[in-house]
Amino acid sequence: MADSRQLPLDLTLEPRFGAEDFLVSGSNSDAYAMIETWPNWPGGMLALVGPTGSGKSHLAAIWAERAQARVLSARALVKADLPALAEAAAVVIEDADRAPILETALFHLLNLIQQHGASLLITAARAPAEWDLRTPDLASRLRKMPMASISEPDDALLRALLVKLFVDRQIIVDTSLIEYLLPRIERSFAGVGRIVAALDREGLVRGKRLTRAMAADVLGPAGCE
Repeated sequence: MADSRQLPLDLTLEPRFGAEDFLVSGSNSDAYAMIETWPNWPGGMLALVGPTGSGKSHLAAIWAERAQARVLSARALVKADLPALAEAAAVVIEDADRAPILETALFHLLNLIQQHGASLLITAARAPAEWDLRTPDLASRLRKMPMASISEPDDALLRALLVKLFVDRQIIVDTSLIEYLLPRIERSFAGVGRIVAALDREGLVRGKRLTRAMAADVLGPAGCE
């Protein structure tokens, strides 16, 4: 007999980075507050640090829209016109600590930003003091830069994040499913994203509404605890 299960399309879900979509909780409230204090950042610069999927890019996008900033990845600095970039009123550099760190380009940009009196926001998974830098002047400059940190999510944010990611996929779930998942999933932003994606796919394959039983199947042994 032919398998009647649906085959889900592999569609990329575009994240929503509006200010109204950002979920504020104890794990990110300090970082959110620092973004809100712009343009009163000391030296006009801020390092936004947090784990993968923690909302750094979302906060950076909120600030970029407000500050009319140019946004580019740290890797793009190797081909960027740095003097022209520094002439912008504000700049976002994403994933500044991703190897290999382009130290010469980043140091040159920091100097130009300061000369032009522009604003700069850099995002990274690690605090600048933890970067393995070979340029002493760059290391010193980055360590003096104000820093805002995002920690791993607390229960309140995990719960809200689960709901948001399901809603983003246009999936309506019962509160009981959220409460079932909460103690059984990886307690990280990336982990929440993975389980929501896996449940979405499983629901499409089965052609059924998401249930606790389906979640238990997807989670495996952890779902039976």
